[in-house]
Amino acid sequence: MTLHFHKYQGTGNDFVMIDDRAEAFDATNQELIARLCHRRFGIGADGLILLRNRPGFDFEMVYFNADGRPSSMCGNGGRCTVAFARFLNIIGDKAQFLAVDGPHDARVEADGLVHLKMQDTAKARRAPVHAEQGDVFLHTGSPHHVHFLSPAEGQKLEEYDVYGAGHDIRFDQAYDPAGTNVNFVQVPADPGQPWAVRTYERGVEDETFSCGTGVTAVALAASARGAVSPVQLSTPGGQLQVSFQQRPDGGFEDVWLSGPAVRVFEGQLAV
Repeated sequence: MTLHFHKYQGTGNDFVMIDDRAEAFDATNQELIARLCHRRFGIGADGLILLRNRPGFDFEMVYFNADGRPSSMCGNGGRCTVAFARFLNIIGDKAQFLAVDGPHDARVEADGLVHLKMQDTAKARRAPVHAEQGDVFLHTGSPHHVHFLSPAEGQKLEEYDVYGAGHDIRFDQAYDPAGTNVNFVQVPADPGQPWAVRTYERGVEDETFSCGTGVTAVALAASARGAVSPVQLSTPGGQLQVSFQQRPDGGFEDVWLSGPAVRVFEGQLAV
């Protein structure tokens, strides 16, 4: 068969997008999905997303990691799916869609900026790994371990071994069986500067240019370190913003992830 696909990216987090409203794509074929996402033998992406019909919603987003397995929520993938739905004329400037973690609202600006409402999030808790270093854990639709680099020790994010340290934490037995994503954060010297973030993503099993649920976790965790909503964040792939309200119990609501979502190209592939 011939597969018609689109390629989208949100701050360098890239996805194979498929209009699967006819549900013709075999979503059980993990080998095929992994091959399509492979950067040498396929299209190349951090994940694959199916856009499907869903009664009561504008559409449904079905997300797979680059290893071909169904995954938890992807924030940048959600924003890209909204932009894709806009391209297909399924929505206008607003949307309500269903993802694996539940319903999401979204809106699209004229310049292509996409705002995605994330799920309410419980307060950050001590991470089961490296808690003595101040590491915390949050679930923002996907599980995230957050590690703040120590300026006193002269740690610099651009020189940090994100792959090595991230791999070790991701596969630590404390996070068995599903594992976790891992975020490394440079605390800004000036309150007006963005919080710099690099992320090791499970399923991709490498550092990605950006992670939407990851920067969301970082922004919420950073509120305990003086960050004020909206929080500006810098990733290797670009700038993102997270706004939120903190509840009396320390949890978070009205959480919005904002940033660009760009259509890169479309094509056909014999599979």
